[in-house]
Amino acid sequence: MQQNEEGAEGRAKTKDYSRESRLSFRKFAEHQMRREFKEEAIEKCRPHVMAFGKCAEESGLMVVFKCRQFSKDLNGCMATHNSNEAWDKYKEDHKDELEKRTIKSKNP
Repeated sequence: MQQNEEGAEGRAKTKDYSRESRLSFRKFAEHQMRREFKEEAIEKCRPHVMAFGKCAEESGLMVVFKCRQFSKDLNGCMATHNSNEAWDKYKEDHKDELEKRTIKSKNP
């Protein structure tokens, strides 16, 4: 199971990197920050992710019914930490970093 997750993550990151080459400098920097923001949200919800994963592993095909509460908890946590409002606050808090990345991207 661990290898599949790593493989899927690797493919997703490769897809992200290929997409980055088509983004403008500002969008590129913002895209990188958004990815970091999402990774932080996942880390904050790690206990919920692990609990749901364990339940899903134990439940098999009945995961939809047996793990419903774990799923709700995970979705609630992600909704809190990965919401548009949280993203706007994160961008505001890291405005200087965004500007530095934008300038850095323009001048390699």
